[in-house]
Amino acid sequence: MITIRLDPKLEQAVNNTAKILGLTKSELIRKSIHEYLGKLSKPNAWEIGEGLFGKYSSGFNNLSTDRKELIKNKIKAKNK
Repeated sequence: MITIRLDPKLEQAVNNTAKILGLTKSELIRKSIHEYLGKLSKPNAWEIGEGLFGKYSSGFNNLSTDRKELIKNKIKAKNK
């Protein structure tokens, strides 16, 4: 068993949220801790692809901002 102390604002938020969800405060806190710990152990999208991002660099740093213009120029060059 664990006992925690919460500041009044957080305690009120827990009370209100538990009431809205139809849970006891203990159930809400258990579920919240379980979800939080689950997120800590799972890598996010950046961590998964970190070794791939930028690996095949084109050398252009404006591909996302000027994509329409770049595509238009490619099409014009192809049709010449």
